[in-house]
Amino acid sequence: MRGRWLVPALMLALAACGGEGPQRTEQGAAVQAEKSFRWKLVTTWPKNYPGLGTAPEKFAELIARMSNGRLTVKVYGAGQLVPAMEVFDTVSSGTAEMGHGAAYYWKGKAPAAVFFTSVPFGLNAQEMNAWLHYGGGLALWREVYAPFNLVPFAGGNSGVQMAGWFNREINSLADLQGLKMRIPGLGGEVIRRAGGEAVTIPGGELYTALQTGVIDATEWVAPYNDLAFGFHQIEKARYYYYPGWHEPGSTLELIVNQDAWQSLPDDLQAMVEAAARAVNQDMLDEYTARNHAAYVELERNGVQIRPLPDDVLVELHRLSDQVLGELAASDPLARRVYESQRAFQEQVSAYHRISEEAYFRARRLPTD
Repeated sequence: MRGRWLVPALMLALAACGGEGPQRTEQGAAVQAEKSFRWKLVTTWPKNYPGLGTAPEKFAELIARMSNGRLTVKVYGAGQLVPAMEVFDTVSSGTAEMGHGAAYYWKGKAPAAVFFTSVPFGLNAQEMNAWLHYGGGLALWREVYAPFNLVPFAGGNSGVQMAGWFNREINSLADLQGLKMRIPGLGGEVIRRAGGEAVTIPGGELYTALQTGVIDATEWVAPYNDLAFGFHQIEKARYYYYPGWHEPGSTLELIVNQDAWQSLPDDLQAMVEAAARAVNQDMLDEYTARNHAAYVELERNGVQIRPLPDDVLVELHRLSDQVLGELAASDPLARRVYESQRAFQEQVSAYHRISEEAYFRARRLPTD
């Protein structure tokens, strides 16, 4: 502690002797470097919920360790400080310095926001990370959020999700007629055009809504999270369909109030950036490791896990292209984001045909 305060003490002594200019600037920098920050982080997830809810907890732990306690972050689950769907406004206003959620929840505030979570038949997790960090996506995201006094970071990815839990079999597009489904983002608009009804309900309310028949179907995440919510216990919804056409690489977000961000010294800003990148990758690692064991457990409990028919997927893809095109035409900034993401997808897909896809095919070839 004596060493810690030695430099500021010497600077004060020099100032008393008539030091000017650079010495006072250095003094201010040293004082700023010693300043402590206490932040609140609100989330759209239940407290400590596997994967989604533990990511902000890991972020807070990393920041506290990296900064030696100069920046501490207290995490609040959905409803503990504010309701799940008020996270965006709470951080925008500065009532909390940080938030963790999903950008597509805020489509009503910024049409382009949906592109930064996941879009139907769009980028997978690997491709989303590449687009954000090496394809100009993050710069566009920050442009979209700037009017709301927010700085966004990628804060996790669940990978390809499941299509969801249904109280009926889906054998053709006709089976979606009249279906009331919890599905946010652009996937919800596609379901509407396919003849269903899309609603947005926070995760913590889904079990009761599905069990009581308020909704006929719900998508959530993937086996790891769906098992934790106990959806397999609901007799009315035993059909579990794949693939998650609507969310092929769902990015979660860490958002920071712009004023709070600017108040941090450079080294703490760098720590926030590094911790966000670490948590972003860690979540994908966790889901990749945990999903299969949860999948096996769901099968053991009698869940009927089925693929969506190809003709249904083809029609959903056609409707998705229609919805994306209309969104891009409705808003100049959304068009720029759409064109950037679409161009990047075409580029990486061309190479993936001779890399990722070719390798998966080779790995499945019989060896006997």
